[in-house]
Amino acid sequence: MPVIETSATLLAATAVLAYLLGAVPFGLVMARLFGLGDIRQIGSGNIGATNVLRTGSKPAAALTLVLDAGKGGIAVLVARALVAEDAAQVAGFAAFLGHCFPVYLGFKGGKGVATFLGTLLALFWPAGIAACLTWLLIAAISRISSLSALVAAAMAPVWVSVLGMPQAGLVTALLAALIFMRHDANIKRLLKGEEPRIGRKG
Repeated sequence: MPVIETSATLLAATAVLAYLLGAVPFGLVMARLFGLGDIRQIGSGNIGATNVLRTGSKPAAALTLVLDAGKGGIAVLVARALVAEDAAQVAGFAAFLGHCFPVYLGFKGGKGVATFLGTLLALFWPAGIAACLTWLLIAAISRISSLSALVAAAMAPVWVSVLGMPQAGLVTALLAALIFMRHDANIKRLLKGEEPRIGRKG
């Protein structure tokens, strides 16, 4: 854990603002801007980039990926610049929760992979890059997005510790645990050999 140097009131305010930023459903927004319909009625129904890709629109999926990652990263960087490192970690966690449980969509959101990676890149970029490379490696081998996400999440606390920022270990482990919780249905399909491949249209 980082040294707690920020007041509880300021940490709470940071968490609320970061949550509201994280809750912006960019997948839904991009799908509508590109005329793809309601992404919640397509494929898996998820609002993340992988499901947007199932519409066949690579630009919409790419923008969703960047924006979902960006909202986690921006929350961390702004909190770090304006407050302190403890607030940065709170902001990253809150933005992730916002993506997964957005108030704007009745708390039914995405699985948080892009936001997780963006948050990790901002918290400690060497571990973030390692996690992204882990995702890419598993995706190249398996062509299964959820498996790539699960392996990257499982390895993230290891990368944080090994590469030199153990004070971010707790928040990284909590985020990784939530990734696994959000992928419960995917894990069941993986065990049955029924998980869809990357790029398959919904």
